[in-house]
Amino acid sequence: MPREKFKTLTEQMFYILLCLKNECYGMDILDKVPAMTNGRVTVGSGTLYNLLEQFLDAGMIRETKVEGRRRSYILTEKGEKMLREEYDRITAQARDFRSVFESEE
Repeated sequence: MPREKFKTLTEQMFYILLCLKNECYGMDILDKVPAMTNGRVTVGSGTLYNLLEQFLDAGMIRETKVEGRRRSYILTEKGEKMLREEYDRITAQARDFRSVFESEE
């Protein structure tokens, strides 16, 4: 059975949406994600623009400006809700990890 789209986010999806808390251009995201993660996560331009289109179609982001080929985006309420749900899921995993490993000490 295929996974429901955007039920969980990949790291790249998570950080792209996180960058869009504030309006920015697609090219800015390519710089912001590695800076935000100390180089641990990178996003290729093909992946970025594919995901931006998917996020637009899903109503998770909206386009705010178009200047020639440059487009800027911002998170919508729906996108922020998804990002918060993913954060809650990740923090629950971290709590579960701690409860298992801290009980061994």
